[in-house]
Amino acid sequence: MKFRYRNFIEMQIANKLNWTNRSLLYLSRSFDNLHHGQDYLDIHSAIHIGFLDYTLFPEHPEFYATYKMSNMKNHHIYSDNFVLSVVDLTCIDLATEEDRLYHINDWARLFKATTWEEVKKMAQQNEYLQEASRSIFQFNTDEQMRKLCRDRVEYYQDLRNYERYIKQQDSVIAKLTVEKDAAIAELTAEKDATIAELQSQIQSLTDQLQNSPANREPAEK
Repeated sequence: MKFRYRNFIEMQIANKLNWTNRSLLYLSRSFDNLHHGQDYLDIHSAIHIGFLDYTLFPEHPEFYATYKMSNMKNHHIYSDNFVLSVVDLTCIDLATEEDRLYHINDWARLFKATTWEEVKKMAQQNEYLQEASRSIFQFNTDEQMRKLCRDRVEYYQDLRNYERYIKQQDSVIAKLTVEKDAAIAELTAEKDATIAELQSQIQSLTDQLQNSPANREPAEK
């Protein structure tokens, strides 16, 4: 059986607060690979692999994670054709035995290398890493000018994302402020009502004491 799939690999160094939606968007575009008249059985599987230099979900740190569509109750996999994988370059020490078996940790260290000496040393481990190191070198020499253009476009895109995020946070803060003011007003009203009721009770007791027989002046004989 011949497996048909499309891989999409991307790396993000800084957490731009948009990875989940961004990866889903690119994966969906890659999965939409049928031409008019083709059968749905001819569709290619789509696999998006992200190398992140930060932890995507801090409450669930993991070196290599794979996500698929599955049943919420019994976790049965809906399809193997739509896959998201995330490699956390900051958690290489959490690599499992299976991760090391497939040299995923070696690829992570290759991407974390900061000098060409480190890259060359990593490349000596196998032919695939050697080919990747050559591609990285070629990419870095040929892409410098195009990178400047892409960086400009990404800068404005990220700026819009941050501005939208700040507006969302401002909206949340404004809503919380209104709720806080309403709660304070309600508590103040309850306090004033309680004080008024206590004052009324005190006045009533005072009147009763003043009108009691013990406090009346004796009649003159």
